[in-house]
Amino acid sequence: MLSELVPAAIAGFLAQMIDGALGMGYGVTSASLLLATGMAPAVVAATVKFAQLGTTLASGASHWRARNVDARIVARLAVPGGLGALVGATVLSSLPLEAAAPVMSALLLGLGILVVIRFATRRERMDPPDPESPRGRLLVPLGLVGGLVDSTGGGGWGPVVTSTLLTSARTAPRTVIGSVAAAEFVVTVCASIGFVMGLGLGGVSVGLVVALMIGGVLAAPLAARLAGRLPAGILGVLVGSLIITLNLGPTLTAAAVPPAVRLAVQLGGALLCLLLLAAALRRHRISRPGSAGDPQDAADPDSAESSTEDSARPLPAPMP
Repeated sequence: MLSELVPAAIAGFLAQMIDGALGMGYGVTSASLLLATGMAPAVVAATVKFAQLGTTLASGASHWRARNVDARIVARLAVPGGLGALVGATVLSSLPLEAAAPVMSALLLGLGILVVIRFATRRERMDPPDPESPRGRLLVPLGLVGGLVDSTGGGGWGPVVTSTLLTSARTAPRTVIGSVAAAEFVVTVCASIGFVMGLGLGGVSVGLVVALMIGGVLAAPLAARLAGRLPAGILGVLVGSLIITLNLGPTLTAAAVPPAVRLAVQLGGALLCLLLLAAALRRHRISRPGSAGDPQDAADPDSAESSTEDSARPLPAPMP
């Protein structure tokens, strides 16, 4: 029993570090790992959601203390997100295992691809928040879709909501991450209610839930401090690649793809992920302040003027 709980606690710690620092990853990472063990999809989703009752509360509180939360964004995301999560949990609980397993694998695979694309092509926006912008009016439908996907796939709130706001919102990344994390607690509570109504508690391992929760709670304060400060492009591609790797095989198998074709697709996907990771690393090196060829230095008129003045200044007379 202990041999199962310790790895689960470590997985919860690492997943929460990714989630708190990147704004996503706990649910999809944990769900992918548990689904790979052969656990029933509805039980996987319920286990992750029950564990997230503690981790999302700790994460939201940590982000609040770190001043990463915008209450207006939280309010517009939490209510529709909770409604979508309740509906998704009810639907997943009613599906038979044969239908739910490929659906969940395919959904997680799609989320992994979404994460890779979002972070491989993202551009940082650091403009001041503007809650009255068109983006602000889209928070309600975004929260509804995010909550529905999150409970159906065992995770997905971050990949759907956080990645969308990071690439389109005029808000600092740490505020986006913190606000989405705070709203996720409401989504998790509603999803958990849906799973209790549909499944009860008989098929869920309390020990596994507690281990995942403890690992995540321990990581939450540290992860909140790292929010928006780590190279998000690199982390996003890494997390998305992990999710794709865990779910591509089961999805292709459920689709009755021949083994040779399945192997070729998996190798091609791995190669593409490596290329995108290399591109993210290169973009991060180029964008660092003080790096060679920094366009900001090249475009700085004061720097150019200073260089011109120095070149035009006469040389001192030689000593006699």
